[in-house]
Parts: sequence; structure tokens; C-alpha cells
Amino acid sequence: MAHADTRPIYRGILKRNTLLRQLFRIPALYKVLIANSFIIFVGATAGTWLATHINTYGPSGLLIFVVIGWSMSVILNFVLLQIAFRPLIELGRIMGRVREGDRTQRADVTGFDPLADQLAGTFNMMLEAIDDANRQRASQITNAMEEERKRIARELHDETSQVLTSLLISLAVLEESVKTQDARDRIADTRMLAHQTLRAIRNLSIDLRPSALDDLGLVPALRWYVKEYQQKFPISISFQAVGFKERLNNDLETVLYRIVQEALTNIAKHAQAQNATVMLKEDQDGIYATITDDGRGFNADQLRGSPGAGQERGWGLVGMRERADLFDGTLNIESQPGKGTTVQVYIPLPQREAKKV
Repeated sequence: MAHADTRPIYRGILKRNTLLRQLFRIPALYKVLIANSFIIFVGATAGTWLATHINTYGPSGLLIFVVIGWSMSVILNFVLLQIAFRPLIELGRIMGRVREGDRTQRADVTGFDPLADQLAGTFNMMLEAIDDANRQRASQITNAMEEERKRIARELHDETSQVLTSLLISLAVLEESVKTQDARDRIADTRMLAHQTLRAIRNLSIDLRPSALDDLGLVPALRWYVKEYQQKFPISISFQAVGFKERLNNDLETVLYRIVQEALTNIAKHAQAQNATVMLKEDQDGIYATITDDGRGFNADQLRGSPGAGQERGWGLVGMRERADLFDGTLNIESQPGKGTTVQVYIPLPQREAKKV
């Protein structure tokens, strides 16, 4: 049976009684010492009184006194220890939930016990420090990945693409110099293969790190990506951006771009959809992104918990959530088999000071 939460009762008693409030603020060690001293005092006083009247009550009276005294001592100790150690019990319960994986839990600073409050405060500070360290480490990893993507994309664009372009020019010159039709056909096939390779490398370079994201910002980069996406996949996409008057932080633009990119990639790979919608909105509170499709849908909870089939998409959803968490954002996924999928992202923005007139 679950224990009832008695903290509101304790708080009400403490508010009405100053003496009790001061008593509850004594450390648990001294609470137990005072309680047991009181029990010993009462027992000794009653025992002394009974010893002086032993002839009146006889041995049976002594036995009754021992049983009643022992029972009352156990009951009073149990009640007083429950009250004295209540903050530590609650702290232990919170620690258990954190150990099970619920990192959102925080210990209450009740005011019942200064030592327990100090322990709870230290525990909360430790959790905050761990969360900050994890967020900073994830941010560093993400930034390192983006920098490596940018470097590889630049090398593909500047070196490999130039080499292939030079190869295409050389093949064109060679084609003009040969006389036999068979040789011309072979060179033409080679030129087509080189041209396809050049196009694939350029697409890979853009997927790794689109230059439009760095040069123009989030909205133009996504418009361009959606246009290229529709040329590669038979999916009609409606894109709309509302309220974007100036560029966002570079890291935030990258996070939003990658989330939309991953959502559209999942649609192309798994959804079997015909239509999709990408909606971006900025207001004074934050950025909202909604990606919907009319595909076959899925069970998100089962996908995250089952290895094997669909695991790639499950890891993709985890990555999207981790990116949103970097900016204290939220990512919700609503999907049912046969009813499509909706991905909703919210990332808060720092409050902007009103411009002085």
C-alpha cells in the first residue's frame, strides 16, 4: 500500500505553531535524542511511582506496566522516527526515481531538517551540474560533427568536383579527336558516368552542409532543400515560414535544419507518403516547427523499444530529441498506423527587451 503524502499536514502544523516550527528545524539526530529522552523520563517516572505502590498492585500490575510501557515506547519511537526521518525518506524516494532514469525529479527542501535540506540542495545541484555537463558535451559533439561535415563538404566541392569537371572537359576534347563511332560511344558513356558521379558528389556535399545555411540562413536553406527533395522523391511538400524577420543563432539554425532534414528523410525512407507539410513559425516566445505527412504511420513507443526492423528510424528520432534538448526545447511525435505522422518541435527563445522609442 502506498504511503499517503503527509507533507501538507506537517506544513500546516508548522505554520500554526512557532514552537513546533523551531522544533522541526532541529537536526534529526537531536530530534531522536529528545524523543527518546522524553520516553525514558516518562518510563522512569512511572516505574518509580509503580515501585512505591508495588504492594498495592502486586506482580500482575508490574507485568501490565512492562507490557504497556514497552508497547507505548515502540509506538512513540515509530511515530517520532517517521516524523524525524521523513525528509530523508522522501529524498531516498526521489533518488530511486532518478536511478531508474527519471532525470526530471528534484528533491524538496522542506524546512523540516537543516541537514536533510542541505543534502537535498546538494543533490539538486549535482543533478543540475550533470544535466549542464551532458548538455555541454552534447553541444560540443554536435558542433564538432557540423564542423567535420563542413570540412568534408568543402573538400568534396572544391577538390573532387573540380577534378571531375576537368575530367568531363578532357573527355569532351577526346571525343572530338577520335574518328570511330564506337570510340565516341564509349567516351560518351564515360562522360555520362562522370557527370552522374559529379552530381552525386554535389548532392552529398549539400546534404553534409549546405552553403545556403551559412550564407543565407535557415528559411532560404530549407526552401532550397525542399525543392531538391521533391526532385529526388515523388512526394509533394508544402513549405511555409511565418514570423522570421531576422537570422537566428547559427547553432539554433543548424539544429532546426537538421531536425527538419531528419524528419523528411524518415518520410522518404519509411512513410510511403504522397504529401507532406513543413510549417515554421517564430514569435516572441520561441520557434515552432511542425512536419506532417499522410503516410502509413507507426507506433513510436514500440519503435524506440524494439531492436531490428525500424531501428534506424528509432535512432533518428532520438537524435532529433537530443538536438532539441540542446536548447531546452521539446519534440513530440504523434503517429498511428495508417494515419500519418506529425512531428512538433518547440524551442524557446530568450526574452527580447522592448526597443526604446
